Amino acid sequence: MTVHRVLDGRYEMGDVIGHGGMAHVHCGRDIPSGDCVAIKVLRQELAEDPLFRSRFRREAQTMAGLDHPAIVSIIDTGYDTGAGGPADGARVPFIVMELVAGRSLREILRAGSVTVEQAIAYQVGLFSALEFSHRAGVVHCDVKPANVMVTPEGAVKLLDFGIARASGERADEISETLQFLGTPGYLSPEQVLGEPLDAASDLYSAGCLLHELLTGRPPFVGDPISVTYQHLHEEPPAAGTSVAGLDAVLARALAKNRRDRFSSARAFREALLAIATARSTE
Repeated sequence: MTVHRVLDGRYEMGDVIGHGGMAHVHCGRDIPSGDCVAIKVLRQELAEDPLFRSRFRREAQTMAGLDHPAIVSIIDTGYDTGAGGPADGARVPFIVMELVAGRSLREILRAGSVTVEQAIAYQVGLFSALEFSHRAGVVHCDVKPANVMVTPEGAVKLLDFGIARASGERADEISETLQFLGTPGYLSPEQVLGEPLDAASDLYSAGCLLHELLTGRPPFVGDPISVTYQHLHEEPPAAGTSVAGLDAVLARALAKNRRDRFSSARAFREALLAIATARSTE
């Protein structure tokens, strides 16, 4: 690990291991304990913007309240005032999290096809995290392959609560969201429209993820404007897996009207587990 600098006199910050619209994630080391950690640092060009500083602080607060084995855990927060910060010396916030070993679903998908059994197992782990966060009143708002990690033992970890919302809160500033998150391939129709969000919004995104796990691509593809239009007006293509009941599960998950989707992460999970049980007895 190449060490760049020490944050807050405690955390050695090494190489970049991930990045998103708002922040870069580095591998690091907690000097007193010697433990390996992940350090998420707000991008320098955003550090002077009160909106993004507020979003970043809110992410830390949200994660601190979600203690669950399937959700990446937060260890500490702080500010970087060392070399490489903004020219005016503004403090750059950072979040210290557990370092999750393994691969993201994006990496797994790029490496090759996923079996139906694997897809269901990954979704079951994801729904464990979503059920817990929804019960806490938190909508993740960014369920996609890059934000779901699978450990070497097969456990699932949900990452990145950077744009999470409280249930019932509006998905405002959608143009800004698209700018910083890139492809809108996993956005629910209500996110596109800037409507209040709830658990059903994450379940729609999880449906998009399940479609990609089964077919190798999300249900809607194209340029961002085209994809947002398709989320609102086009019916998703069938996955065509020939697995009894699976296309019906996907159709329900990807319903345009949230009232027609699964009522909860548990209900979605149970529908998939029923399919897995039926396959195991064939």
